[in-house]
Amino acid sequence: MPEIVISSRLLIPIIITAIAPLLIMRFGKNENLREGFSFIAAIMSFLSVLSFVPGVLNGKIYLYTLFVLLPGIEVKFCADGLAMIFGLIASFLWILATSYNIGYMRSLKEHAQTRYYFCFAVAIFGALGVALSANIFTLYLFYEIISIFTYPLVAHHQDEEAYHGGRKYMVYLMGTSKLFFLPAMVMTYVLCGTLDFHLGDMVAGMFPPDANPVLVQITYVLYIAGIAKAAIMPLHNWLPSAMVAPTPVSALLHAVAVVKAGVFSISRVMLSAFGVDALDRLFLGIPTAYVAAFTIVAASMIAMTKDDLKARLAYSTVSQLSYVVIGVAMLTPIAVQGGLLHIANHAFSKITLFFSAGAIYVAAHLKSIEKMSGLARKMPWTFAAFSLASLSMIGIPPVCGFVSKWFMVNGAIEINHMILLACLLTSTLLNAAYFGAIIFKAYVGSPHPEVDMHHIHEAPWSMVGPLFFTAVVSVIMGIYPDFFLNLIRAFM
Repeated sequence: MPEIVISSRLLIPIIITAIAPLLIMRFGKNENLREGFSFIAAIMSFLSVLSFVPGVLNGKIYLYTLFVLLPGIEVKFCADGLAMIFGLIASFLWILATSYNIGYMRSLKEHAQTRYYFCFAVAIFGALGVALSANIFTLYLFYEIISIFTYPLVAHHQDEEAYHGGRKYMVYLMGTSKLFFLPAMVMTYVLCGTLDFHLGDMVAGMFPPDANPVLVQITYVLYIAGIAKAAIMPLHNWLPSAMVAPTPVSALLHAVAVVKAGVFSISRVMLSAFGVDALDRLFLGIPTAYVAAFTIVAASMIAMTKDDLKARLAYSTVSQLSYVVIGVAMLTPIAVQGGLLHIANHAFSKITLFFSAGAIYVAAHLKSIEKMSGLARKMPWTFAAFSLASLSMIGIPPVCGFVSKWFMVNGAIEINHMILLACLLTSTLLNAAYFGAIIFKAYVGSPHPEVDMHHIHEAPWSMVGPLFFTAVVSVIMGIYPDFFLNLIRAFM
């Protein structure tokens, strides 16, 4: 059994990320101070989360209750292996995203930069709150904070297209959380008498053995429908529509905060609320895996039809997120490890791809894949990073995406579900097709007649540096996956 440690240190990353937006707003007229506070807060929050890792790896679970609303309903935080995965990713990538933001926003002379940095910081505050939530109420609270404060980022350009994308974003995310997530939370409280996650193993879950099985099944379905940030079809359409946002926001949506909060929340609910035993006994895991498998293949096929680079990456994200869900839903240790590992692997690879898309836009003002022919010769660093991240999405060694997909393939073989295996392999081929086409055009293709290559060069190094660094990290994580795997095993 894990050792429970009551520690107020859990409030440190929450407090840091709560103060940072206030300082950004207060000193917004001084861009160096504003961006400096973003850097300092990102580094401090990362180090504060990292400080829990040695204890977690030694079998400790840290808990702290901030205050109690009603018996069993508390604002409560925890640090276990699963919390560390998302918490470390969100805080660490915030450091790199801040550098990238500076290059992007200044190069394009974007308006409302203080509002942008403020909302970006609040979104990270929400992400860390979700990561460190010890119960469903706290998770729900911070989940909604992310939705509210990313809306101004999605609608940043304040034109008709931006407002349309922002409205769809809010209708999907806030609508599903109110219609499904909130009732699921109420039903959980009625059935369990508490909203606290069962921490320490992923088998038992919160629900008592004598709970009405039909009500438990209904509650589970409500959770899956209510966490639309995971973009499981058919509740995925908000994600491509949100691509009207600036590219760093797209990276935030796809790699750092929003969709990662979605798949993290589903993973936490499945493993720490319901538990493997209940999911297996009530036949909830495998049907979820099949819905995720459909999403994986269907989104990959749609991605192949998109000429806009960000749109193709958006549908790639819809597909890749469901790898996390399918891994967890197969309920075997190796598949669950693969699914949870993909939270980290996808984060570093997908932020590289979106950072690359933004660098291409800043340097060449191009969005169309068709017009990127020959562009790699002018932007070698950017396309080298893009190519490495693409290999990870496809699942080719030694890049990190291979490791998580290998675990999931073995999980599908272990439970003898060949349809799931076929979907995983089919998706890999589709990924190779739609990413391979981009890379082939960029390296081998002749320049597009409408594109003047003479004046194109790499984007500022404040942008290229972070994207190349995340690409290198994705390779290192593929060769040495033990850090995140050890955190996952500590959680299991």
